[in-house]
Amino acid sequence: MSSLAPQRREPGEVFGPRFTLFADMLAVGLAAAVASLPLITAPTAFAAACAVLRRSIREDRPASMGEYVGEFRAHGPRRVLLAGVTVFAAVTLVVLDLALAGAGLPGARPMSWALTAVAVAGLVVGLRAAGDPEVARGWRPALSRAVTRSVTDPVGCALIATAVGLCVAFVWMLPLLALLLPGPLAFAITAVELRIEPACEDAAVGSGG
Repeated sequence: MSSLAPQRREPGEVFGPRFTLFADMLAVGLAAAVASLPLITAPTAFAAACAVLRRSIREDRPASMGEYVGEFRAHGPRRVLLAGVTVFAAVTLVVLDLALAGAGLPGARPMSWALTAVAVAGLVVGLRAAGDPEVARGWRPALSRAVTRSVTDPVGCALIATAVGLCVAFVWMLPLLALLLPGPLAFAITAVELRIEPACEDAAVGSGG
């Protein structure tokens, strides 16, 4: 039975399994926000949140903070630092390019739109890589798989971009929500990936046969 199928409450149970998943999502999001405070650890913290929520959904069981810590440590210090440095280098490059494009140079407006589109596409691919179940083994292969999924699943990319836009809007309206939003965003990305996962598995089985 799929873990996403409706489930009945046990006698005496106050909250259903959907509320438990919602609580796990918020708790994991808060843990990811705390783990991201050094900033350099943000990519790994978010990837760990995706992994914990994925396992919670697929195995239909509550998440735990010990599980989150284990997922974070599975990346290893080298991958944590490498992922953080790469992300911040990319962000810095995009910001500098946008600043130069807005300096009144010829063709600045088309360049700004092009850079914005590239930044959004890179963000979506990076988020899909963070949601990869094997990302702890290496970001480079996870990014390669994320690019493939993005090309074959543009609808999923649109859903992730929409989720990011909603998170930005929520933070703009109420900045304190920034501490909780990593959870809903990780859940959204995990849901997008799980939505196409059965099809990917069937394709792999068919090619193997």
